[in-house]
Amino acid sequence: MSKTLPKDFLMGGASAAYQVEGATKEDGKGRVLWDDFLEKQGRFSPDPAADFYHRYDEDLTLAQEYGVQVIRVSIAWSRIFPDGAGKIEPRGVAYYHKLFASCEKHNIVPYVTLHHFDTPERLHEAGDWLSQEMLDDFLAYAKYCFKEFPEVTHWITINEPTSMAIQQYTSGTFPPAEKGRFDKTFQAEHNQILVHARIVNAYKDMNLGGEIGIVHALQTVYPYSDSKEDKHAAALQDAFENRLYLDGTLAGKYHQETLDLVKEILDANDQPMFKYSDSEMKEISAAAHKLDFVGVNNYFSKWLRAYDGASETVHNGTGAKGTSVSRIHGIGEEKKPDDVETTDWDWPIYPKGMHDILMRIHDEYPLVPATYVTENGIGLKEELPENATDETIIDDPKRIDYLKKYFGAIADAISDGANVKGYFIWSLQDQFSWTNGYSKRYGLFFVDFPTQKRYVKKSAFWFKKLSETHEIED
Repeated sequence: MSKTLPKDFLMGGASAAYQVEGATKEDGKGRVLWDDFLEKQGRFSPDPAADFYHRYDEDLTLAQEYGVQVIRVSIAWSRIFPDGAGKIEPRGVAYYHKLFASCEKHNIVPYVTLHHFDTPERLHEAGDWLSQEMLDDFLAYAKYCFKEFPEVTHWITINEPTSMAIQQYTSGTFPPAEKGRFDKTFQAEHNQILVHARIVNAYKDMNLGGEIGIVHALQTVYPYSDSKEDKHAAALQDAFENRLYLDGTLAGKYHQETLDLVKEILDANDQPMFKYSDSEMKEISAAAHKLDFVGVNNYFSKWLRAYDGASETVHNGTGAKGTSVSRIHGIGEEKKPDDVETTDWDWPIYPKGMHDILMRIHDEYPLVPATYVTENGIGLKEELPENATDETIIDDPKRIDYLKKYFGAIADAISDGANVKGYFIWSLQDQFSWTNGYSKRYGLFFVDFPTQKRYVKKSAFWFKKLSETHEIED
């Protein structure tokens, strides 16, 4: 029996400036934290990505044709302020006006992210989210964008602050690639929550009439077994990745149980508690009562079991299935049940986790007026057939199967009371990946990166039909 989505449910695609635009050295764009990091690694380059900087109208034409009503894009901060502050680059400003005009031409509403993993290089070197200068300049940049782009009526402050903090200071997969610094991780998390709150409060004070929210990466965490120890490991992992952010941005306060779990992690690693003040918490509380929506990025879930050894993390950045390792001292070890399928990048396919995180927001954070699934999708190893023609359609049955399952879980959550207003597939077109380069393809549209030619995938036809009918077929 098929399931249905509400008739006003919005169907969208998602992207991020650094992953899709290319043109990283064009029209006065300033450097960001990734430029030096990727150059030193020498594994892959963010140019040309999907060349969205020049091909945005082509991609938006495809998007409109295949049922996309809304799109997540981000503004590259360093296209507008090459140094993060001070001098404005008019060519960058003009580009985004042209992009938003193209969205309007194609009847696609943009949801615009202010920060999607691309801190300007100068501010990264000053300490990134640990720097007061970064927080001040980010707020000033946000206010500039609100005034400069009145055509945008849906704003997102930060994309996946949890991913940023943890991968910068705990797992070491994002620059500056530090490992095991839980104190820096939690301080960065609080600082992100604080500056997000200041931006929300500023936006509401400007009375612009639009909506503003935040996007979180949320992985539902389950205990590996029913043992007390495994349940506690799951609670620690949840506090580390999810709960501090949910409390701060959606409740406007840190619950005592959350703080106790955070302190336990820090104590286990002989590191100090993060700092925050009563005045900061008042700003955070005010913003939580003004927030218009929260975005949920959910691709997989996690299972935790008790672990007492040294931290050990191995990131699968190549698609070599079974190579991921995550054992964190003071938290626990990730251990997936044998019957849960995974992608080549070891991400468990578990739609119930999507349902459960949507219901958690509904049940535990009643201040939230609306929720969007702002990223979800499956990365696959896909190749263009040797005899491809302009009419070639890329067959991707695994993606269609994945989407059916996850849309079913979203429909179930809506039936259970969650106010989910829309879905943005990651990603609209194949893009550059921060830690995988060009090998991991998520798009509805295949990009032949050497030629930049677009090919439609079968999943795009499936997506279009769902957008038109709102019926999820079995």
